[in-house]
Amino acid sequence: MAEIEPTPAPTPTQPVTGVPGRYWHRLADGRIQCDVCPRYCKLHPGQRGLCFVRGASDDGIVLTTYGRSSGFCIDPVEKKPLNHFLPGSAILSFGTAGCNLSCKFCQNWDMSKSRDMDKLADQASPAAIAAAARAGGCRSVAFTYNDPTIFLEYAVDVAAACRAVDVKTVAVTAGYICAEPRIEFYRHMDAANVDLKAFTEDFYKRVCAGQLDAVLDTLKYIRHETTTWLEVTTLLIPGYNDSEAEVTRMSEWFAENLGAEVPLHFTAFHPDHRMQDTAPTPHATLLAARSIARKAGLKHVYVGNVHDETAGSTYCTGCDAKLIGRDWYQLGTWNLTADGRCTACGTQCAGVFDGPAGTWGPKRQRVDMKKFTAAFAAQAQAHAR
Repeated sequence: MAEIEPTPAPTPTQPVTGVPGRYWHRLADGRIQCDVCPRYCKLHPGQRGLCFVRGASDDGIVLTTYGRSSGFCIDPVEKKPLNHFLPGSAILSFGTAGCNLSCKFCQNWDMSKSRDMDKLADQASPAAIAAAARAGGCRSVAFTYNDPTIFLEYAVDVAAACRAVDVKTVAVTAGYICAEPRIEFYRHMDAANVDLKAFTEDFYKRVCAGQLDAVLDTLKYIRHETTTWLEVTTLLIPGYNDSEAEVTRMSEWFAENLGAEVPLHFTAFHPDHRMQDTAPTPHATLLAARSIARKAGLKHVYVGNVHDETAGSTYCTGCDAKLIGRDWYQLGTWNLTADGRCTACGTQCAGVFDGPAGTWGPKRQRVDMKKFTAAFAAQAQAHAR
């Protein structure tokens, strides 16, 4: 495995402005420490953390991207990926810029590693996002493309606005967050897909500039101390995290600490960002990992970023009937009751189910939030008269 250079430390920038952030404290030497994630960036006023969007002002940490997004799209919920959360439904997806990890294989690097705030062309208040989701027929809103941990204040406010109009919220995250902000953040999330990058500290340190243990703590916290529906994804990268021994260790830890019913997704890597010379993941590698995880006792193990109806479908843990036929993001067979029970034997399928399968399908639809925000503002002004 090739050595990958470490991520540089924060450097001074122009004066940092934004909305007041939470979870920080001032150090004895005058610097301000951000306490949102285990990176604990220690900043002088005018500096930004590694995530780039949280920075230090004279008054503390500020979030520079509140209310600003790199774009809004309506996706299938399966794309997050979530296979046991309102299957077939539409989800309004958006992200901002920056990230608190430095994954060399990032497939959204143009946003997650962006230092160009002009990329954040779309602006929207939490209430406007919630209203846009309702208008677009979305059952939920996803914080995705980059990690919502770094825009926690904005994500929490959006989640509260969504909950007020019966729209759920989903965090697509690496789970790299400290204990105190984690409590607030997941109190507002209805579902999460956590990206478990690998199962060695070495991988996290050299490839992601992070720590595995912090992510494992988040996984256990979500599973055992919240009502947030949890699914987990591991991108298998040839030669890095796909060995039989590592997948076995991860699967056994998963079964012991998260339980057999939490869905696990093994997805295929394609060359991107700073790992252009690494080969794509063979389909056989995904199937081998799925077999290992199932032998470890996991009930719902999927392969992703490939067409494989057999390994992408959901099966009953009672009678092994196919409950949801799934080819990538397209649903087929549906043998569940409205509350998620097998129509053959009545066994409850773990997940969040509410009615029949959604009909959104695999399509993706961009949302012009500028037009919608203007219309929403005019409507609010009319109601205020």
